[in-house]
Amino acid sequence: MAEEYKDNPIWHILVETAQKLPLYHAHLNYTKDVILPEDKKITPEELSQRLDISLGEAIVILSEINGD
Repeated sequence: MAEEYKDNPIWHILVETAQKLPLYHAHLNYTKDVILPEDKKITPEELSQRLDISLGEAIVILSEINGD
C-alpha cells in the first residue's frame, strides 16, 4: 500500500508530520488492537473514515503496522 508513496520525495515529510500529531499513537494502537483484528484488509480510505483522520495519517499508520 505505501509502496506507491515511498518513492515520492515527500514521503518522509508525510511520515514525520503524521507521527507528530497529538493522537497519532492512540490511533496507531487502536488500529492494532481493535480495528485490525476485526478487519485485516482495511484500506487507508476506510481507516481514514472510520477514525475520522486524514488519509495521510491512515496511510502512515498502516505502513508502520505492516512494516513497510
